[in-house]
Amino acid sequence: MIIQFFCRAVLLGVPLLYGSTGEILTEKSGHLNLGIPGIMYVGAISGVTGSLIYENSCGNDIANMNPLLAVLIPLVFSIVGSVLMGLVYSFLTVTLHANQNVTGLALTTLGIGLGNFLGSSLISITNSDLPSIALTNTSSFFSTKLPFYDKLGVVGELIFSYDFLTYFAIIIAVIVAIVLNRTRVGLNLRSVGENPATADAAGINVVKYRYIATAVGSAIAGLGGLQYVMAYASGCWTNNAFGDRGWMAIALVIFALWKPSLAILGSFFFGALCNANNYIQGLGTETQELFKMIPYIATIVVLIITSMRKKREHQPPASLGINYFREER
Repeated sequence: MIIQFFCRAVLLGVPLLYGSTGEILTEKSGHLNLGIPGIMYVGAISGVTGSLIYENSCGNDIANMNPLLAVLIPLVFSIVGSVLMGLVYSFLTVTLHANQNVTGLALTTLGIGLGNFLGSSLISITNSDLPSIALTNTSSFFSTKLPFYDKLGVVGELIFSYDFLTYFAIIIAVIVAIVLNRTRVGLNLRSVGENPATADAAGINVVKYRYIATAVGSAIAGLGGLQYVMAYASGCWTNNAFGDRGWMAIALVIFALWKPSLAILGSFFFGALCNANNYIQGLGTETQELFKMIPYIATIVVLIITSMRKKREHQPPASLGINYFREER
């Protein structure tokens, strides 16, 4: 039961890791993208759309499906859908200088509404008897595990029994951490988030860095939605099933102190807290609902402690949420 609990916690935490990593990258450029929940939703339904198109073209027969295309097509659809959402946010906030908080919330509403609309449309097209879409063939390719994991006993179950998107999430988080802290691109990006006027005066293209950071961050976040559907939900799409995971990903950014490396551990911790709800059935509905609050309470506690310590490395970028007007430089 302990092994099962740990594995489920990892699977629950991986979408949060994707979302928080993408949001950290965006916030390092000085933009607060509260549209991450909607972007993750669009990333999920876009991948589902690509997968459904490919499965139908193969006659819904797994024997006719190419494993590479079965994985690549949903990935491309998910990334394209997520990037388009990120570009909409960038155009409104970077180019038109719209309020970042309002724009992000509007993007979340748009993403969830668009996802539910497309989901309902696809369910109608497939003539499903249930209000869901089952993509078990594609999910089997996404959920393929390392062939030697079952030969390693407990170690294999705990470390090597996950889908490739789980390991990909960790790799991406490590790469983002290295880029932010060890490269000139990361230094320029952080300078844009801290003081865009100074960065602009130094010859750094603030608009370009914010556009790219938001687009790449959105693509990463969108993969979290796809991973949830294909790996955790076994290829089953149901409207509104994603829940509040997008908001938890944003909370995880604060919990991880804007550090992708800490987000890896934080995502698994949040996943464990969410999974604990399934192991306390005998304590009543009220207690279960209280357990769902723990990730947010933990985030608030971390925010209070870091604010009291007043260490600069534990604070968000100085220009986070503030639009940059070049003419005021």
